[in-house]
Amino acid sequence: MESRWNEAEAGSSPLEQCVYGSRLLGSEPTLVLHGGGNTSIKGPYLDITGVEIDALFVKGSGWDLATIAAAGFTPLRLSRLSELLDLDAISDQEMMRELSAARLDPAAPQPSVESLLHAFLPFPAVQHSHADVIVALTNVTEGDAIVRDALGDAVVVVPYVMPGFDLARLVRKVWPAETAATGMVLMNHGLFTFGATTREAYERHLDLITKAEQYLGPAPPSSWRELPAPNPVDLADLRQKLSEAAGFPMVMRRYTDPDVARFVARPDLGSLAGRGPLTPDHVIRTKRVPMIGRDLDRYVRDYTEYFEANQRRTGRDLQMLDPAPRIMLDPEWGMLAAGRSLADAEIAADIYHHTIPVLERAEDQLGGYRALSPADLFDCEYWDLEQAKLKRSGPLPEFAGMVALVTGSASGIGRATALELLARGAAVVGCDIAEPTIDEPHCLGLQLDVTEDREQKEAIARAIEHFGGIDIAVVGAGVFGESQNVADLDLDSWDRVMSVNVRAVGALLRDLEPFLRRSPVRGRVAVVASRNATAPGKGAAAYSASKAALTQLARVAALEWAEAGIRVNIVHPDGVFDTGIWTEDLIRSRAAAYGLEVEDYKRRNLLKTEVSAATVATIVADLCSDRYRATTGAQIPIDGGNERVI
Repeated sequence: MESRWNEAEAGSSPLEQCVYGSRLLGSEPTLVLHGGGNTSIKGPYLDITGVEIDALFVKGSGWDLATIAAAGFTPLRLSRLSELLDLDAISDQEMMRELSAARLDPAAPQPSVESLLHAFLPFPAVQHSHADVIVALTNVTEGDAIVRDALGDAVVVVPYVMPGFDLARLVRKVWPAETAATGMVLMNHGLFTFGATTREAYERHLDLITKAEQYLGPAPPSSWRELPAPNPVDLADLRQKLSEAAGFPMVMRRYTDPDVARFVARPDLGSLAGRGPLTPDHVIRTKRVPMIGRDLDRYVRDYTEYFEANQRRTGRDLQMLDPAPRIMLDPEWGMLAAGRSLADAEIAADIYHHTIPVLERAEDQLGGYRALSPADLFDCEYWDLEQAKLKRSGPLPEFAGMVALVTGSASGIGRATALELLARGAAVVGCDIAEPTIDEPHCLGLQLDVTEDREQKEAIARAIEHFGGIDIAVVGAGVFGESQNVADLDLDSWDRVMSVNVRAVGALLRDLEPFLRRSPVRGRVAVVASRNATAPGKGAAAYSASKAALTQLARVAALEWAEAGIRVNIVHPDGVFDTGIWTEDLIRSRAAAYGLEVEDYKRRNLLKTEVSAATVATIVADLCSDRYRATTGAQIPIDGGNERVI
């Protein structure tokens, strides 16, 4: 691994260089994943009186090394940390309380749980990662001997103990009186390197990783094996059961890349994948083991037994976490990753993508993969300080774990609704005949013609593979057609409007029904109709008739689907002029049909208020929320008030 250090970019102060080196370390996913790793620099802290205090600037909890700033480093009084290290014992809660009290800036973030270890190491700069190749050396039988064989006297090797006070005390105990070591390997955990400067610590990190890479040799070759697409209904079934086991809706994404396809084809898949994660940190993201195959009931039973056995061992009064797997491995389906949010699912998948080659190397090249014991992993999974990492993310948004499909999402009400649902935490599949333009990782944009049944079915299948299911459907696609009197009606134009506004929606609802029935939160449908459905306008026969038919279609669906708990509601917007339907020519023609000037036509509602696409989107999202759990078949005008409707 080559150094990317650029002295011109590193800054001049020790803290600036620590920030720069941390970002270099954190931007390499084979070294650090999703908030893992930590770094520090020792130096003077200038207090408000001008006095210099010897301090440890250590990464604060909640910061990611890839993006950390100077504000992410907590200054701690070094002398106080030395006093804490002299104690014989201290609880985790006491340690974190004392570390918090040792902050020289009370506004700084909570310091890393490994602050005492950073404080003990007798070097100004320290860098710590969970490098894949280092973990590959440690997670095997006779791992300590293999580490020494690969890295020699360049490292101090420390057996695994829980991070925190016990680890700092153990390192202090085993640290050689004299050593030329440039690094330290913590078994089943990762690599520390140190130096007079961050650059020295960083480049020593890379030197040791390069030695490990050379010792291991080339990574397993990737080989492509195409995995057949599962029946979307089967995927939705699994997601429903998974969510029920968890007690909340979950997003579930399928992966079939070459590494996954190769790994799930192994004859020893169950044994190898079932031994545990690479480091104890991963257990809170991926659970102790993945689910092999599709027997969810067995996985839940096994997890419950694991919890009960270890709770008896510890004698602690603990509440069991949800027993649903986060990673599922299947020889036919590949890898499925699940999470309470899309971000959680992606983090679990990312971690397991890095796990696969390490498992293969350890098993095939180093004599057999060996993880920490279930007891050690349980202690980390139910460690208060690890659970705090998850709690710091705060409450989940309203639609977390839910998946919404929105048609007409490239503009107008459809786009505004897609953005509103995303803002409330949903994963969104946006469909439109124009290319969807929402630049948001939680949105899958699909270009399609809703009048083509095959394209709509394929879009649903892609949505299921990408997110696991569909909970919310918003019918936003629609066309107005040409403004024509009935006496001048063009039937080709009539058919086109009916095809988009009615027939395509009928096909969509038909094809969505199996997935809405399998929604863990019960399906929710919102249909964007129009004021014209109840109060038609001159010259808009096709549009008015199609929206009336659409309204009746939605009402029938509400009647038929109520027994499954699926809600279907309708909104009737009017005068929403920031949508694609309302061209300048159409606005002028409609104003003329009413004998009004354009500006008077735009303000013709009773409240004289503006009705925007965002206004409609807010109400659509509300209708799909739990606040309207007892409402179906409703028709809500969003038009500022209209005498003909009222």
